[in-house]
Amino acid sequence: MGHRLSKIYTRTGDKGTTGLGDGNRVDKDHPRVEAFGDVDELNSVIGMALTEELPAVVREALVHIQHDLFDLGGELSVPGRTTFSEKPVARIEALIERMNAELPYLQEFILPGGQRAAAFCHLARAVCRRAERRAVSLARTERINAHAIQYLNRLSDLLFVMARYINQQAGVPDVLWEPGRSER
Repeated sequence: MGHRLSKIYTRTGDKGTTGLGDGNRVDKDHPRVEAFGDVDELNSVIGMALTEELPAVVREALVHIQHDLFDLGGELSVPGRTTFSEKPVARIEALIERMNAELPYLQEFILPGGQRAAAFCHLARAVCRRAERRAVSLARTERINAHAIQYLNRLSDLLFVMARYINQQAGVPDVLWEPGRSER
């Protein structure tokens, strides 16, 4: 691949613009930059989760997801580019089915928490939802690959299931929401 990042700072963004993958420059708060920035943040939170002890199936899935997210961010950084397919969406759905089959039926809302790794998955889920909202907003004004939005939607579901799965595998119960507790 060579030396793609031989110079880390370029000073080209000092006035509030950044370069897209196609060479065009836009403001750093452009909806496209917000969308791929949130995907990058999501990838970073998943990296935090990967520093923890995890069930093998979760670790393997999260590593794969990090590569998916880098691909997705790359796609979002180039207007009109479409490389993301339905295959990653199907893989995420299969993971949800596999892990959820081992979990008890959920009768109450749960709060983020439990094991530290599970809490990181809950944080990643929240960031993923924001990334999805940004992609949907961008899709109102520019063409966005529908598979990218589907992927983010399914990924947030998977991250929720992963958090529960991690807690279950560690013998830690879900943290159940207690409605009205603030009034007690």
